[in-house]
Amino acid sequence: MTDSVPHAALDQLREAVSGEAVTPSDAAFDSVRQVHNGMIDKRPAVIVRCQNTADIVKAVRFAREHSLEISVRGGGHNVAGRAVTDGGVMIDTQTMKGVHVNPSTSRVRAQAGLSWNEYNRATAAYGLATTGGVVSTTGVAGLTLGGGLGWLMGKYGMAVDNVRSVEVVDAEGQILTADDNENPDLYWALRGGGGNFGVASSFEFDAHQVSTIYGGLCAFAVEDAPKLWEFFGEFSADAPDELTLVMAMVHAPDGSGHKIVGIGMCHCGDQADGEKAADAIRGAATPLLDMLGPLPYPIQNTLLDAGFPKGARNYWKSAYFKEITTDTVAAMVDRFEQTPSIMSGMVIEHFHGAVTRVPATATAFPHREPGYNLVLTGVWPDNAGDDANIAWVRETFGTLTPYMSDAAYVNYLGDDDGARVQAAYGPCWERLQSVKRTYDPENVFHLNQNIAP
Repeated sequence: MTDSVPHAALDQLREAVSGEAVTPSDAAFDSVRQVHNGMIDKRPAVIVRCQNTADIVKAVRFAREHSLEISVRGGGHNVAGRAVTDGGVMIDTQTMKGVHVNPSTSRVRAQAGLSWNEYNRATAAYGLATTGGVVSTTGVAGLTLGGGLGWLMGKYGMAVDNVRSVEVVDAEGQILTADDNENPDLYWALRGGGGNFGVASSFEFDAHQVSTIYGGLCAFAVEDAPKLWEFFGEFSADAPDELTLVMAMVHAPDGSGHKIVGIGMCHCGDQADGEKAADAIRGAATPLLDMLGPLPYPIQNTLLDAGFPKGARNYWKSAYFKEITTDTVAAMVDRFEQTPSIMSGMVIEHFHGAVTRVPATATAFPHREPGYNLVLTGVWPDNAGDDANIAWVRETFGTLTPYMSDAAYVNYLGDDDGARVQAAYGPCWERLQSVKRTYDPENVFHLNQNIAP
């Protein structure tokens, strides 16, 4: 804790940074140290609320000088809670909100503290968008570094596929540019390798002409799940690039606990084609709720936000399907009926189109085969529900394991999923280790889904 850091050194740090250095004695400490997952309760020695890249440099060098563990917080959404250190230095970039849109080049320079909601609003003013998550409160930096699936990925690829350069502070406190020409091996690794290689301070993205999409959600009775999966499997297999689809077993948003099946869509092409896709979804069964229609893209990106409130307790498991059969769906329905929380759900995400046309090792995000990813989102309000909800997620994942592959999406791995990290990176693992040895041989940045050098 701060007892291990001389007060004089903390005073020097405060004078050196443009932002704030928050310690446990400050009134703001408890609110600033909190991340999205309410299960995470760690107390850094100091939280450096960075205003710029120079502040990140000073924070890294301060931590190294005093042999303190480093954690890095962007949006703070990561379910594993690795953004917070106990007794170390938390480098908080949430106050770095700069974003510059160049409409003539369709390029965007975005600082690491932005959420996707903030990014989307800035780009929408120019009729532009970049693939960025399905929950708008997620941070730009963390999501992108781990891959970055989202509503536009069928047409425009993952977030990592749209990164043109990254400014990053390395383990020595040096400012590096990573792109095709400078530090190309680091550039490769940052596009999927998570926070293993340094502190990303800003990103340059490609943006695309997207303003109004045809999207939204349509809800059905959970009893229709087998019929809906049969439809979803056939319909998604023939989906054009412009159409990204998800299917979920969730609870009604009115708090009733009523179990439903939802199909979400985002069509970023011709509106008439989007309406045809929506009509097909509406015809799959009798809708209980129809929220499909033309939407501004930034609104589409907020539709799932209410299901993931800040401070709720989260425990997730995730993997890619190797097959989905009638038995798979029956097992999912049976397990969903037993969930102890009306905030929990199961989400199936469809990978197709532009995502799958990138070679598996072109970036450090290797999951480029067409198919489906499952994420079990255990979410509940307070610690009284910890045992029951964690058990439900683990038992459900165990039930579904015969239908799952070894592959996993790094951004969905939990705090107890360390043994799955190598499988999550698959054919990229050895090259990632090599880049780690070059840029962080002492594993200074280890509070992540770690790639040990």
